[in-house]
Amino acid sequence: MGESVGTQTEVRRRVSAYAVATEDGRLLLTRLSEASPVFAPGLWHLPGGGIDPGEQPEEALARELYEETGRRPVRARLATARTYAAERGGVSWHLVALFYVVELAPGPLLVTEADGSTAEVAWRPLADLAPGALSPAAADALALGLAAPR
Repeated sequence: MGESVGTQTEVRRRVSAYAVATEDGRLLLTRLSEASPVFAPGLWHLPGGGIDPGEQPEEALARELYEETGRRPVRARLATARTYAAERGGVSWHLVALFYVVELAPGPLLVTEADGSTAEVAWRPLADLAPGALSPAAADALALGLAAPR
Protein backbone atom coordinates (compact mmCIF):
# COMPACT_ATOMS: atom_id res chain seq x y z
CA MET A 1 0.00 0.00 0.00
CA GLY A 2 2.78 2.45 -0.74
CA GLU A 3 3.48 4.88 -3.52
CA SER A 4 6.31 7.30 -4.24
CA VAL A 5 5.84 11.03 -4.19
CA GLY A 6 8.72 12.67 -6.03
CA THR A 7 11.99 10.97 -5.22
CA GLN A 8 12.13 11.41 -1.44
CA THR A 9 8.85 10.46 0.23
CA GLU A 10 6.97 7.21 0.11
CA VAL A 11 3.27 7.33 1.02
CA ARG A 12 1.86 4.40 2.99
CA ARG A 13 -1.65 3.68 4.17
CA ARG A 14 -2.36 1.61 7.25
CA VAL A 15 -5.47 0.51 9.11
CA SER A 16 -4.84 -0.20 12.79
CA ALA A 17 -6.86 -1.44 15.76
CA TYR A 18 -6.17 0.11 19.18
CA ALA A 19 -7.26 -0.91 22.68
CA VAL A 20 -8.50 1.56 25.27
CA ALA A 21 -8.32 -0.31 28.58
CA THR A 22 -8.80 1.36 31.96
CA GLU A 23 -8.53 -0.07 35.44
CA ASP A 24 -8.67 1.70 38.80
CA GLY A 25 -8.27 5.15 37.25
CA ARG A 26 -5.35 4.05 35.07
CA LEU A 27 -4.96 3.67 31.29
CA LEU A 28 -2.99 0.81 29.75
CA LEU A 29 -0.27 2.31 27.56
CA THR A 30 2.83 1.16 25.70
CA ARG A 31 5.97 3.23 25.19
CA LEU A 32 7.06 3.30 21.57
CA SER A 33 10.53 2.00 20.70
CA GLU A 34 12.89 3.13 17.94
CA ALA A 35 11.21 0.50 15.71
CA SER A 36 7.92 2.44 15.73
CA PRO A 37 7.00 2.94 12.07
CA VAL A 38 4.47 5.78 12.44
CA PHE A 39 4.68 7.74 15.70
CA ALA A 40 7.82 9.03 17.45
CA PRO A 41 9.76 6.75 19.79
CA GLY A 42 9.37 7.50 23.50
CA LEU A 43 5.73 8.50 23.30
CA TRP A 44 3.12 6.59 25.30
CA HIS A 45 0.70 4.93 22.89
CA LEU A 46 -2.39 2.73 22.96
CA PRO A 47 -1.74 -1.01 22.65
CA GLY A 48 -2.56 -2.20 19.16
CA GLY A 49 -1.30 -1.87 15.64
CA GLY A 50 -1.65 -2.68 11.99
CA ILE A 51 -4.21 -5.10 10.65
CA ASP A 52 -2.55 -7.75 8.47
CA PRO A 53 -4.02 -8.63 5.05
CA GLY A 54 -7.04 -10.91 5.50
CA GLU A 55 -7.07 -10.39 9.27
CA GLN A 56 -10.26 -9.16 10.93
CA PRO A 57 -9.91 -6.01 13.10
CA GLU A 58 -10.80 -7.78 16.36
CA GLU A 59 -8.30 -10.55 15.55
CA ALA A 60 -5.60 -7.93 14.99
CA LEU A 61 -6.57 -6.22 18.24
CA ALA A 62 -6.21 -9.48 20.19
CA ARG A 63 -2.89 -10.35 18.50
CA GLU A 64 -1.40 -6.90 19.06
CA LEU A 65 -2.63 -6.74 22.66
CA TYR A 66 -0.89 -10.02 23.43
CA GLU A 67 2.34 -9.02 21.62
CA GLU A 68 2.53 -5.64 23.36
CA THR A 69 1.03 -6.35 26.80
CA GLY A 70 0.83 -10.11 27.37
CA ARG A 71 -2.91 -9.70 28.01
CA ARG A 72 -5.96 -10.97 26.10
CA PRO A 73 -9.25 -9.16 25.57
CA VAL A 74 -12.41 -10.54 27.18
CA ARG A 75 -14.70 -7.97 25.54
CA ALA A 76 -14.07 -5.37 22.87
CA ARG A 77 -16.48 -2.70 21.66
CA LEU A 78 -15.72 -0.58 18.60
CA ALA A 79 -16.07 2.99 19.88
CA THR A 80 -14.89 5.24 17.04
CA ALA A 81 -12.43 5.68 14.19
CA ARG A 82 -10.00 8.52 13.49
CA THR A 83 -7.47 9.34 10.79
CA TYR A 84 -3.91 10.60 11.20
CA ALA A 85 -1.15 11.86 8.95
CA ALA A 86 2.43 11.41 10.12
CA GLU A 87 5.95 11.65 8.67
CA ARG A 88 8.61 9.27 9.90
CA GLY A 89 11.77 7.86 8.35
CA GLY A 90 11.09 9.27 4.89
CA VAL A 91 7.58 7.82 4.86
CA SER A 92 4.38 9.84 4.76
CA TRP A 93 1.76 7.82 6.65
CA HIS A 94 -2.01 7.96 6.30
CA LEU A 95 -3.36 5.99 9.25
CA VAL A 96 -6.95 4.93 9.89
CA ALA A 97 -7.27 3.99 13.57
CA LEU A 98 -10.12 1.89 14.96
CA PHE A 99 -10.58 2.46 18.71
CA TYR A 100 -11.94 -0.40 20.81
CA VAL A 101 -12.92 -0.04 24.47
CA VAL A 102 -11.77 -3.32 25.95
CA GLU A 103 -11.99 -5.39 29.10
CA LEU A 104 -8.91 -7.55 29.64
CA ALA A 105 -8.40 -10.99 31.10
CA PRO A 106 -6.32 -10.87 34.27
CA GLY A 107 -2.60 -11.42 34.13
CA PRO A 108 0.79 -9.75 34.37
CA LEU A 109 1.93 -7.10 31.90
CA LEU A 110 4.69 -8.32 29.60
CA VAL A 111 5.91 -7.27 26.15
CA THR A 112 6.00 -10.63 24.34
CA GLU A 113 7.15 -9.42 20.90
CA ALA A 114 10.94 -9.11 20.58
CA ASP A 115 12.36 -6.19 18.59
CA GLY A 116 8.90 -4.73 17.91
CA SER A 117 7.57 -1.20 18.23
CA THR A 118 6.93 -1.53 21.99
CA ALA A 119 9.69 -0.69 24.48
CA GLU A 120 7.57 -1.13 27.63
CA VAL A 121 4.00 -1.47 28.88
CA ALA A 122 2.44 0.07 31.99
CA TRP A 123 -0.78 1.10 33.66
CA ARG A 124 -0.51 4.93 33.81
CA PRO A 125 -2.70 7.05 36.14
CA LEU A 126 -5.19 9.05 34.07
CA ALA A 127 -4.63 12.11 36.27
CA ASP A 128 -0.90 12.13 35.46
CA LEU A 129 -1.08 11.86 31.65
CA ALA A 130 0.39 14.87 29.87
CA PRO A 131 -0.72 15.27 26.23
CA GLY A 132 2.85 16.02 25.10
CA ALA A 133 3.99 12.58 26.27
CA LEU A 134 1.24 10.79 24.33
CA SER A 135 0.92 9.69 20.72
CA PRO A 136 -1.85 11.49 18.80
CA ALA A 137 -4.04 8.37 19.08
CA ALA A 138 -3.60 8.11 22.87
CA ALA A 139 -4.25 11.85 23.26
CA ASP A 140 -7.45 11.47 21.21
CA ALA A 141 -8.62 8.56 23.38
CA LEU A 142 -8.41 10.91 26.37
CA ALA A 143 -9.94 13.91 24.59
CA LEU A 144 -12.86 11.85 23.29
CA GLY A 145 -13.61 10.48 26.76
CA LEU A 146 -12.90 6.88 25.73
CA ALA A 147 -10.58 6.40 28.70
CA ALA A 148 -13.05 7.51 31.35
CA PRO A 149 -12.28 5.94 34.73
CA ARG A 150 -14.27 2.77 35.53
